[in-house]
Amino acid sequence: MKVITSGVTAPKGFEAAGLRAGIKAGKTNKDMALIYSKVPAVCAGTFTRNIVKAAPVLWDQEIVAEQGMAQAVVVNSGIANACTGEVGYNNCKMEAEITAELLDIKPENVLVSSTGVIGAQLNMDVVKKGIEMLVPAKEQTAEAATLAAEAILTTDTHKKEIAVECTIGGKTVTIGGMCKGSGMIHPNMGTMLAFVTSDVAIEQPLLQEILKAQVEDSFNMISVDGDTSTNDTCLVLCNGLAENPVLTKESEDMAVFEEALQTVLTYLAKQIAGDGEGCTRLFEVICHEAATKEDAKKISKAVVCSSLTKAAIFGKDANWGRILCAMGYSGASFDPEKVDITLKSEHGTLSIVENGVATDYSEDLATEILSGNPVQAILNVHAGEGEATAWGCDLTYEYVKINADYRS
Repeated sequence: MKVITSGVTAPKGFEAAGLRAGIKAGKTNKDMALIYSKVPAVCAGTFTRNIVKAAPVLWDQEIVAEQGMAQAVVVNSGIANACTGEVGYNNCKMEAEITAELLDIKPENVLVSSTGVIGAQLNMDVVKKGIEMLVPAKEQTAEAATLAAEAILTTDTHKKEIAVECTIGGKTVTIGGMCKGSGMIHPNMGTMLAFVTSDVAIEQPLLQEILKAQVEDSFNMISVDGDTSTNDTCLVLCNGLAENPVLTKESEDMAVFEEALQTVLTYLAKQIAGDGEGCTRLFEVICHEAATKEDAKKISKAVVCSSLTKAAIFGKDANWGRILCAMGYSGASFDPEKVDITLKSEHGTLSIVENGVATDYSEDLATEILSGNPVQAILNVHAGEGEATAWGCDLTYEYVKINADYRS
């Protein structure tokens, strides 16, 4: 497997476009994107578990569950189309119908996603104009993929995309992905908005099973602010144009595909965590030797979600008591008097806690290590063989400023 410079257009048969339609007046950013497969693709998806679900989530859930096939994804940023009632759902249907007519495909093969302000209705004249511009603009180039990746951003500071190649059944298989996410980040399914394309041939139920499992160790292990969005969506489309033997559970190359997909999902998840609103550094928490993997996940996620710990990381303060405190309320079982805590970055490695008590460490060295990016907190609870990693970021003054002004 190798990483290549591209995004969602890297796999055979996928085109993309991104541009400004004018979803929110007075802005200048790109705000609509299109992903298109030249042939129908099997699709899988994971979605927010928030009871308040945006209209596009409801639309996409139906397509994934009832059709399991898709050929296009149309996305807008600026307005989330959440808490918009029947009108919002009908607007999703209208988006699909407009897109389908222009691409000469079925409306039920068009997935729809939105991100932005909750509670506002989409201006469908603007959306229609945007789709009419996107369709002729789509291309199978790396530049087109980047334009699409830029068009789905909200408070993000940079695009987030990746592509990898691997060999399956003697054929070169490519997986491309893009995502957005910076605030309202605490997934309970998959991610904010993530779109993955591949030319692999695979059975749809198997793709859904793999995606559901893999988001647990990627997108479900990140947090910026503890808020689970109404719009969280992760979609994977596979069109089979690599012409490999169709992957099944019994396929010898299943592990190759799973590793490649996990690489894409984990990279995108870390990009979101490291671009948290106002953050200055990625915070990675690695838990070793927990009683079970589930306990390791609870421990690492509790620490990465702790507002006090996140603030300490911002302040470059080795306040390890906050880390141990978060571990203690995580719900995992361990002996506090057996816990070791180590800090690590490009500036060095430092043991600050051994057997539950502080070591004679240098505060100056700890501050230097905490000024790196990323910063790792490595936890060992000496209770078993469970391991897990969670990703987050520091908590800064800028986070409050961004979210105080978000709607305006």
